[in-house]
Amino acid sequence: MTPDPHQPLRDDVRLLGSILGDTLRQLEGKEAFQAVECVRALAKGARQGSVEDQEALERQLTALPVPAARTVARAFAHFLTLANIAEQHHRVRRRRDYQRNPDAPPQRGSFEETLGRLRAAGVSITDLNETVRRLEVELVLTAHPTEAVRRTLRQQHHRIARLLARGDRTDLTPAERDDVVEGLRREVAVGWETDEVRHERPTPLDEVKWGLVAFEQTLWDAVPQTLRTLDRALGDVADDGLPVEAAPIRFGSWIGGDRDGNPFVTPAITREACLLARWMAADLYHEEISALRAELSMRHASTELMDHVGGAPEPYRALLRGVCERLALTRETIERELDGEVHDAHADAYWDREDLAEPLRLCFRSLEEMGAGVVARGRLLDLLRRVACFGLTLVRLDLRQEATRHAEAIDAICRRLEGTSEPSYADWDESVRQAFLCGQLENGCRDVAVLFASTDEFEEPVRDVLDTFRVAASLPSRSLGAYVISMAAQPSDVLAVEMLQMAAGIDPPLRVVPLFETVDDLRGAGESVSRLLAVAWYRNRIAGRQEIMLGYSDSAKDGGRLAASWELYRAQEAIVIACRAAGVHLTLFHGRGGSVGRGGGPTHLAVKSQPPGSVDATLRVTEQGEMIDAKFGLPGIAVRSLELYLTATLEATLLPVTSPEPAWCALADEMAQASRDAYRHVVYESREFLEYFRAATPERELAHLNIGSRPARRDGGTGVGSLRAIPWVFAWTQTRLMLPAWLGVGAALGSAIDAGQLATLQRMYREWPFFQSTLDLIEMVLAKASPDITARYDERLVPQELASVGVELRERLRHTTEALLAVTGHTTLVEHNPVLRRSIDVRNPYVDPINIVQAEILCRLRAGETPELIEALSVCVNGIAAGMRNTG
Repeated sequence: MTPDPHQPLRDDVRLLGSILGDTLRQLEGKEAFQAVECVRALAKGARQGSVEDQEALERQLTALPVPAARTVARAFAHFLTLANIAEQHHRVRRRRDYQRNPDAPPQRGSFEETLGRLRAAGVSITDLNETVRRLEVELVLTAHPTEAVRRTLRQQHHRIARLLARGDRTDLTPAERDDVVEGLRREVAVGWETDEVRHERPTPLDEVKWGLVAFEQTLWDAVPQTLRTLDRALGDVADDGLPVEAAPIRFGSWIGGDRDGNPFVTPAITREACLLARWMAADLYHEEISALRAELSMRHASTELMDHVGGAPEPYRALLRGVCERLALTRETIERELDGEVHDAHADAYWDREDLAEPLRLCFRSLEEMGAGVVARGRLLDLLRRVACFGLTLVRLDLRQEATRHAEAIDAICRRLEGTSEPSYADWDESVRQAFLCGQLENGCRDVAVLFASTDEFEEPVRDVLDTFRVAASLPSRSLGAYVISMAAQPSDVLAVEMLQMAAGIDPPLRVVPLFETVDDLRGAGESVSRLLAVAWYRNRIAGRQEIMLGYSDSAKDGGRLAASWELYRAQEAIVIACRAAGVHLTLFHGRGGSVGRGGGPTHLAVKSQPPGSVDATLRVTEQGEMIDAKFGLPGIAVRSLELYLTATLEATLLPVTSPEPAWCALADEMAQASRDAYRHVVYESREFLEYFRAATPERELAHLNIGSRPARRDGGTGVGSLRAIPWVFAWTQTRLMLPAWLGVGAALGSAIDAGQLATLQRMYREWPFFQSTLDLIEMVLAKASPDITARYDERLVPQELASVGVELRERLRHTTEALLAVTGHTTLVEHNPVLRRSIDVRNPYVDPINIVQAEILCRLRAGETPELIEALSVCVNGIAAGMRNTG
């Protein structure tokens, strides 16, 4: 009988659960342990259909005093967190299982499997090599306003994962295995005794430091490891490996640069974020090159190298000693800048990555020439590839601001230039704005540049915009990546940023990236890009390359997930056509969130299901807060995540999906409109919905928890429109209705089925990757939803006059599930994914009690806020987030 490959996961979860139980007995007492065990038994019975157990569970939890309720919620939250750690480690274990077994087929999406399949599909070696060399995948890290877990606990979770990995070794002695278990006991005890609640709201600088931890702990090593694996796989199928300094994967960041709606991200924060990244890069290089210097003790070298070091007896060490000294000086220089010291930049510090790369290349050439290529292709090769990927900046910071803020700044500038207080730029139509901006750009912005010498006379909002450009101009080369414009709609939105950066003296200028977010903006994206590329000055400026960003979060909040998915698909088609017509190479930047309601989902499937021609060896994607840890927190998972991005981009370029049939597109148009109408009827047109939302979910209370630096709203409004997409999704995830991911879908599918289109929908699901992936992701969310739990929130929190809203929403959820199952042909949700089905079923009895406690805590909190209740609510928020495996 074939062994169950997932049995080790169940063993790990069982072990960690047992250790947690022992920890509860020891640290909280036998009574607390027994209370938790009683709740667990009742929750399992309730999930199996026992009405008596359900009623007993609710009675017991709602009667608990706050401290006891907090302890119960913490216990279940800790178990769910431990189960998450075990699942993450199991992903690494399964990858190693594939790699160890020579008789098994390679893992789906691996380099070996993908390259072999591409060759089998008829892709030539020439095309394969050429496309691999063109790959440019950039992952952009962003802060997460609903990142619920403290950094201290994240690090502790990683230690548990490392102990589980050590326990997998088959050569451990009994004493060593006991040590592993004891280590797990210590870590679980430490985790229990650690405060999981943040008592102060994190600052943008805190978030910058958290983001950099991912590079220090995993990505620094994962990048060269990934490229080595690609090198081997490419050599096996194409007889030619990866170029020495290939950089198919790179990293950007919004943390400390994204000021859209976050008043706490100032020009000073942006400057410090860039300096911190440069400091960490210098520190990591110093450590690595010191280790390389210790290895390269050889005394024979090429004439080129010997001449360079004056015939030193250990030439490689002599050369690298100078590199280490310059890196140490670079760190010291940056430290002084961070401390606020005013000084001239030290000439011997590293400011350009070519200065760092050249001595490493010299060592590489020398080793190859001396017949020591095996040495050159060790740590030294990894270093060269790190320099190509990370440069001296480690990660390039994007800047982001809303289009209206730039217009306000230029309006103020125009008034200063004209010497009048009357509005000027703000009143101009698009053609007049473009004429003014192009005129300034063509003459080098000489008039405007004078105003950047001092911004003190401008009002604060304008001064903030102008000072951001001034800081950008002062930063070392390549510290910054792109300038992203939120709510972009017109060519003047892009030209305005071009004028401001030229006037500020940013050289080389940042590439300017319009972001299309709302449904209306997505519908006009193709035309807007065409008009932008028709501007002669701009066409010359971009040198044949254009980047466009698509927003998945606000488009879904605007029109619902199904409508947003289709509008995004159509927008990509239109943008591809516009760029091709202008002879411009397009890079699409996908602003995806972690949850399905914000465009999240499996990487490989998401990339491959894009419209034909939208992925041409280049791709940019955001990775947000919790997903940074989920995808890059453990070394093995980080390598797998990078591999999946590269193979998906490669496959989407060389084997793009065929265009859907026109009839399918027509039906998708109809369903998108039906879905949007149904969604907006509920969310924006129902007078009672907003009141229900604020009563039934913890949306109001979440804004007061210390789980992110950015305000939950863009302005002072109270409606759904002003609420950011992330807390919008987060609030519904907490109550497990998951509304943003499915509302409107049932109406769309139901209307198509009623019109006799079921057979067509079923064929679309089987044969159209975009449609299949869209429905599969919605199905996953429906499987996680729990209408019974949502009803519990309604009973405790919703006024009687609003109760009908919740009843109607749960009926829509039921109808959506039925319609989706009819199209997919599944008898139960996610039956095609038994691992996920089991994970959800195992988690439900542990999440349910936390939800019941949270509903009770919210009820008491609304009767009178106390620090004790706020802390208990935070514990519940963390626990539900852990159980649902995502937040916003």
